Amino acid sequence: MINDLVSDVLIRLKNASNAKHKFVVVPSSNMINEILGVMKQEGFIKDFELIEIDNKPFVKVHLRYGPNKEPYILGVKRISKPGRRIYVGKDELPKVFDGFGIALISTPKKIMSDREARKLGHGGEVICFIW
Repeated sequence: MINDLVSDVLIRLKNASNAKHKFVVVPSSNMINEILGVMKQEGFIKDFELIEIDNKPFVKVHLRYGPNKEPYILGVKRISKPGRRIYVGKDELPKVFDGFGIALISTPKKIMSDREARKLGHGGEVICFIW
């Protein structure tokens, strides 16, 4: 049983990326699909597709690597956890490694990167850092 699906998926992505896998299959949910959409938009993954295994929804995530097979996902850190939620205002949005990484922010509109939230003037729950 998984208590925190977001943490589980982020760690699976990081571990598969470090192990140089071409893809990884993770459980699907609306939040996971939105997070993967932002990761694709920001260039951390190549693509993802929804699949079904034994009538259960999963996502097949195609990982991205540099020219010398270096992974694009170097690390992840879960910030807001089920036991303790972390919220920030539009003026308190964090920067991850001076813009080298991204912070995923859950706003009332959608899940977006810290750059997009800063541009649109939204605050919200800080889900995680990815670099």
